[in-house]
Amino acid sequence: MRRLQWLLSGVVLGFVAAHFVNRTPEGRRFFDRVNRGLDEFGRAFATGYREEEAVSNETIDDVEAALRDLTDKR
Repeated sequence: MRRLQWLLSGVVLGFVAAHFVNRTPEGRRFFDRVNRGLDEFGRAFATGYREEEAVSNETIDDVEAALRDLTDKR
């Protein structure tokens, strides 16, 4: 329970600090850079996921085709 209190305290203090930092022009620029980085990371993650999903789908299609071939030969 004590760790949860520390965690919540840290989150609250982080939000308060971010609010005060965001009030300054330098703070806004900082958060703009952070947001751009997060957006870029999100796009790269989504692209990688889609590519891996396509590879997985191709593999599944190959396995299904091989199984169909095996059942057709019976």
